[in-house]
Amino acid sequence: MNPDLVARLPKKPKRIKFYSTLALVAAIIVSAALFSGFSFIDIINNLRFATRLIKSMFFPPAWDYADNVIKPLLQTIQMAIAGSFLGAIFAFPAALLAANNFIKIKWLNTSVRLFLNFFRTIPALVLAALFVSIFGIGSFAGVVALTIFSFGLISKMTYESIEAIDYGQVEAIISLGGNKMNIFRYAILPQVLPQFMSYTLYAFEVNVRAAAVLGYVGAGGVGQTYQIWLDLRRFDRVGIIIIISFVAVLIIDLVSSAIRRRLV
Repeated sequence: MNPDLVARLPKKPKRIKFYSTLALVAAIIVSAALFSGFSFIDIINNLRFATRLIKSMFFPPAWDYADNVIKPLLQTIQMAIAGSFLGAIFAFPAALLAANNFIKIKWLNTSVRLFLNFFRTIPALVLAALFVSIFGIGSFAGVVALTIFSFGLISKMTYESIEAIDYGQVEAIISLGGNKMNIFRYAILPQVLPQFMSYTLYAFEVNVRAAAVLGYVGAGGVGQTYQIWLDLRRFDRVGIIIIISFVAVLIIDLVSSAIRRRLV
């Protein structure tokens, strides 16, 4: 090959940056594992206890207790439905105020976003514990906790979708003399509504799982049943609760995913 041509060929980039980044990421993961006390040795040493627990839960589970799981599981699903859709109702107007391409008031956008960030930092379980202390033991505290959790989750995803709309439609409406209500009705709503409904269904999927553990703090649902039989070490009944909950969540996920695919 011509030496001049070889000299003009681009040189192969050095791999030092790639390997340095890889080493840094590996060091962060290892240090985090060490700091948190994670140990593969402990996992291996306790495998026999885990095997014994799994055997006591699922081989066999307490099939005769299955009928008693349905009522608290339905209560859990009802809590998730109420919390998700109530949260969505409040989330949409909050998302409009947070979107900086609809309400162009910087201090208002920033204030609403900080407000939403505050609620997203509090886990649903902590919210449920707080509301149980206010409203007492029962599913109402769980519904309020899931409503607030859903509000923070859906509002964030929605205002990000509003900011990502095709702004050409907005400019066309403005050029025709349209006001904010016209922009909302003819430009924002048609573009964002399918995604908003998808986010609501996604929040519902998340809340079904979250509601299942809220009973640990007295917020009702199947989580309370988990707590009772775990405390009594009736692992065969815990096993049947897990199996039925898994089937219910799987069906909900499949139906919700199918609906979301049609919406987006």
